Amino acid sequence: MLQTPPAVPGMREDEIDTPALVIDLDAFEYNLDHMTALVSAAGVKLRPHAKTHKSPVIAKMQMARGAVGSCVQKVAEAEVLAWGGIPDILVSNEIVGATKLARLCALSAVAKVAVCVDDAAQIAWIEQAAAASGRRMTVLVEIDVGGARCGIEPGPAAAALAKTIATSKHLIFGGLQAYQGSAQHRRTVTERQALSTAAADAVHRTLDALHAHGLACPLVGGAGTGTFELEMAARALTEIQAGSYLFMDADYARNLDAAGQPVSTFRHALFVLSTVMSAPQSGRAVLDAGAKAVSMDSGLPTVWGKPDLEYVNFSDEHGKLDVASESTMPVLGEKLRLVPGHCDPTVDLYDWYVGVRDGRVECLWPVAARGATA
Repeated sequence: MLQTPPAVPGMREDEIDTPALVIDLDAFEYNLDHMTALVSAAGVKLRPHAKTHKSPVIAKMQMARGAVGSCVQKVAEAEVLAWGGIPDILVSNEIVGATKLARLCALSAVAKVAVCVDDAAQIAWIEQAAAASGRRMTVLVEIDVGGARCGIEPGPAAAALAKTIATSKHLIFGGLQAYQGSAQHRRTVTERQALSTAAADAVHRTLDALHAHGLACPLVGGAGTGTFELEMAARALTEIQAGSYLFMDADYARNLDAAGQPVSTFRHALFVLSTVMSAPQSGRAVLDAGAKAVSMDSGLPTVWGKPDLEYVNFSDEHGKLDVASESTMPVLGEKLRLVPGHCDPTVDLYDWYVGVRDGRVECLWPVAARGATA
């Protein structure tokens, strides 16, 4: 059931019904512009990951600033973006199943769509679906650059898959997918640098093997918010697929530079607005935002701008705060912003973004691909 919008434009922030998913528009727009400047200076392209925001509205804002398209992980996400007007979409994931592949091929009538493989059987299935639809599909080979998740071994094995794609009647070899997911949240820059360097080496080995087969590689995509600057410097990728930079969650903010300080130059822009629903005794308060309001998979949220308040425990509908000082004890009905530990699954809990600027609601945007798991 679609949730009732928690606000209307013009409303004060402290009037928003809670829990609500709030975007600080000034910080959000800064993040959009800052990433554009960084990738432009490095001479690479930006294809932001829409699994973070799940919104054609936001994807269009990214493209207006130079992004070449969007990444998604699911066919349903690709459908929502394509129907919302996004013209170039990479499903940066393997898709298996005749129904899903038929949907993906049908979608190529609306937008340019590409998908990833790491096995010859997947290539055969996509070939069948493409033949049945009468379309040619662009297919990338995903290589395992150290994340130990999806991806074929870099080098000759990956090149052999690419050759199979390139010689298929209904497929086009589109390049390589080279995402190092396990590097994104390593706290020290030394760890992230080592993993990013290894990922770049894997890409270069595969490019050499492709060259030996006489194959050009139009695209090499990868990197995330935790490593994109390191991977741009390594000169192995042509497209950066970072997504969370847009909102900056609490977990990415824990990544450190060489001096042991937070490395991110992006701003927190996404919050769960919550209300103090109980303050039963000194030193303790309870919010109306528990596990159903904010994802806990990457740690507990933090309370924005309130260092004396610590979110320490949760249940389904409650978030417990420890209060360090009596002078900072929140009062019943007070609204507090929480910074989620992980923005992607937190966004998926809501139907609406509430855009706020200077303490007032400026806009509401639907989370259009919420729950798009198929």
